[in-house]
Amino acid sequence: MTDIVDAPPIGLAGAGSRGTEVMPLGRAINAGLRQAMLDDPKVLLLGEDIGRLGGVFRVTEGLQAEFGEQRVIDTPLAESAIVGSAIGLAMRGYRPVVEIQFDGFIYPAFDQIVTQLAKLQARHEGALTMPIVIRVPYGGHIGAVEHHQESPEAYFAHTAGLRCVSPSTPHDGYWMIQEAIRSTDPVLFFEPKSRYWPKGPVDLDSSGVPLHVSRVVRTGTEVTVVGHGAMVSVLLQAAEIAAEEGISLEVVDLRSLSPVDYGPLLESVRKTGRLVVAQEAPQNASVGSEIAATVAEKAFYSLEAPVLRVSGFDTPFPPAKLESEYLPDADRVLEAVDRALAY
Repeated sequence: MTDIVDAPPIGLAGAGSRGTEVMPLGRAINAGLRQAMLDDPKVLLLGEDIGRLGGVFRVTEGLQAEFGEQRVIDTPLAESAIVGSAIGLAMRGYRPVVEIQFDGFIYPAFDQIVTQLAKLQARHEGALTMPIVIRVPYGGHIGAVEHHQESPEAYFAHTAGLRCVSPSTPHDGYWMIQEAIRSTDPVLFFEPKSRYWPKGPVDLDSSGVPLHVSRVVRTGTEVTVVGHGAMVSVLLQAAEIAAEEGISLEVVDLRSLSPVDYGPLLESVRKTGRLVVAQEAPQNASVGSEIAATVAEKAFYSLEAPVLRVSGFDTPFPPAKLESEYLPDADRVLEAVDRALAY
C-alpha cells in the first residue's frame, strides 16, 4: 500500500477563499463527491438507486442530473457484481466510488473486497493500483429492520490492503471523501447514518488534517475517551455531563480505523492515565479491542487503571424497539469513566 498517512491536508490553494458553510453530513458528502467529480473526469459513482433517486439517504441527490448516467450509474441489486465491476473499471484507469446501500448488504460483496480488491495491488507489486472507494452507511439509531443497522468495520480493518475511515462531522465528511477518492489504495468509507442529518460547519478552503490522522476534539485532564463515527457525539455528550460533575474528559476522534494514528491518542493517555474506548460494534475481536491492546502495550507505564471498553453486545443487532438497550449511550460511557477513576 502506498503511504499517505503523512500526506498534507488538501485544499484549494490559489482558488480564492470560499469560507464556511453549515450543512448536514449527508449533504457535505454529496458536495465532496461533486467536487471530486469536477476535479477528475475519471471519478464514477456506482450503486443501487443512487442516480435518479439520489440514494436511500439522498447522499448522491442531483449528481446524475449534473454529470449524466455514464458517470452516476444505477446498478442492479447485486453487491458482488457492483464491486467486481468497480475493480474492472479501476484496472482501466477509472476511480470508482461504490455505494453499499446499507451496512448489512455488504456481505454478498465480501469475497470481492477481501479476496480480490484488497490483494490485487500487492499481487502486482504496485504496478496495478486499486483507487476504489466503497461507501458504507453503517450503525444504529435509525430504528431500522434487520440487516440495516450493523457495524461491520472490524472485518475490513482486519484485512491487509484496505484502508478504513469514518467521519464524525460534516467537515470531515466533505474533505475525507475527496481524500479517499484521491488515494491509490482501496478505501472503505464508513458513514455513520445516524449523523447524516445534524448540521455542522464545513470549512470549504482546507481539510485541516490529513485523511488518516486522529485528533483531540475536546481537551481534558482525567480520563481519555476515544471513538469513531457516531460515537464521537456520544462521547462529547458524556464529556459535557461529566464536566457538570467536576470530571474532565478528553475526547479523541479516531477518524481512521486502518491505519490507526496512535500519536494523539497515546499523548492523551500519557497525560490522563486512563482510557475508555467506545464503539457501536460488538466488543469481541473489534476495532476497540485493537485500540485497547495497543495502548496497553505502548503506554503501559502511564496507565493508572485498566483500559475499559464500552460497546454493543456480542449478539446480533436486536429489533429496532430494543436498539436503545443495545447501543452505548452517555450513561454507559460515564459508568466506565467512574470505574476507571475508582482504581
